[in-house]
Amino acid sequence: MILKNKKVLIIIGGGISAYKALDLIRLLKKNNVSIKTILTKSGKEFVTPLSITTLTKNKTFEDIFDKNSEAEIDHIALSRWADVIIVIPATANLMTKLSIGKAEDLATTVLLASNKDILLVPAMNVRMWLHKATQRNFKTLLDYGYNFIGPVKGEMACGEYGEGKMSSPRQIYAYLKSYFNKRNLVKNKNYKAVVTTGPTREYLDPIRYISNESSGKQGYEVALALNKLGIKTKLISGPTSLIFSKDLTIKKIVTAKEMMNEVKKTLPVDIAVCAAAVSDYKPINKNKNKIKKNISNIENIKIEKNPDILNYLSKNNKTRPKIVVGFSAETENVVQNSKKKIKEKYCDLIIANDVSTKEIGFNSDYNKVFIIDKNGKIKSIPKNKKSFIAASIAKIILDKLLMNDKNIN
Repeated sequence: MILKNKKVLIIIGGGISAYKALDLIRLLKKNNVSIKTILTKSGKEFVTPLSITTLTKNKTFEDIFDKNSEAEIDHIALSRWADVIIVIPATANLMTKLSIGKAEDLATTVLLASNKDILLVPAMNVRMWLHKATQRNFKTLLDYGYNFIGPVKGEMACGEYGEGKMSSPRQIYAYLKSYFNKRNLVKNKNYKAVVTTGPTREYLDPIRYISNESSGKQGYEVALALNKLGIKTKLISGPTSLIFSKDLTIKKIVTAKEMMNEVKKTLPVDIAVCAAAVSDYKPINKNKNKIKKNISNIENIKIEKNPDILNYLSKNNKTRPKIVVGFSAETENVVQNSKKKIKEKYCDLIIANDVSTKEIGFNSDYNKVFIIDKNGKIKSIPKNKKSFIAASIAKIILDKLLMNDKNIN
C-alpha cells in the first residue's frame, strides 16, 4: 500500500525501450498510483497517445502550446501536481538537453520548471553510454540533483552487450517503493536537524577580527539536501555572502559564542552537522577603539579558546542528537588526522577534506571529501560540485539514522 494514491508524472522519451513505459504504467495502476504522461515527439514514433491514454485513464500531454489546456500553464501545473517525475527512457539526446538547461518542448520545460524529484531511466547503446560526452552529462545531471535508475548491463536491441540497457519496469517499481517508503518514514518520524556553516569572527577591536577562509557553501548545501529529504532543518550561519533559500530556517550569527548559544536553543534535534569553520581562539578582551599599531599593543593582546560546539554536541548525553557529523578541514594527512578527530570528538561521521589548494574546499564551488564513520569505514567522493557532495552526505546520514531507529525499535 506504499504507492497507493501517489501521483507520478511519466515522460516518455524517443527510444526503442519506450514500449516498456506501458508495462510500467500497468504495474503502477495495479497499485493504485495516479498517473499523468507527457509523450515527446520522438517518443510518439514508438508508442501512441491512444495506448497511453487507455492505460492511464488520463489525457496524454504532447504539445506545449495546447489550446485546450493553455490556461493551466501545463509545464507548471504538471510538475506541481506530481509527487515524483520519471523519464523513461532517458536518451543520450535528452540527457544532453537537460545538461545545458534546454526548454524547447513540454517535456524539457516541465523538467526545468519542476520542484520535485526527477528520476531518469537511461537506455542507449553501450558505446553511447560510455562516451565521454554522455558521462560528462551524467555527472552534470547528478550535480543538478537528478536521480538515476540504471542503466544496467545486458543485451541491447542492436544485439550488442554491455552497460546501457534500461532498468526493467519491475526494477523501477521496486525503486519507487523504496523511495516512497523512505519519504513516508521521514515524514512520520518528523526528523529535525541543525547545520552550522561559514566562519565565525572574533573581534580584536571594531575593525580587526580573527577568522578564516570558509565560504559556508558546503554546509549550506548540506542543509538544503537534508531539507529536500523532508527533514526539518535549521541552518546557523556565520558571516558569508551566500544568498539563502527561503525554504530553510536561517539564523545568522557572528561569533563562536553566539553560534554555541544558538545551537543550544535549537536542541533537541535528531541530526547535527557541524560544517562551520569555527575560530579556535578569541581575544579575552575586545578593545572599544581601534588598537594603535605598536609593538606593546600587539604583545598585550591575549587570547583564549572558544567553546567546542562539536565536542559539546557529541558528549552531552542529555541532548545528544542521534547522528552527530563533524567536518575536518586539513592541509596534510587528511584521512589520518580526521580519524584521530572522530575519536577525540566522539562523532558518528567525519567529513574530511583537503583545504590546501584553491581548486577545492574553501571559497570553491567544488570539493573532494572522505566520509569516515566511527568504525573507520571510509567512503571517498572524488572532486565534484558541493551540491552533489552534500546530497551524498545527506543520504548517508538519513540511511544511518533510519537504521539506528530500526535497531532501537
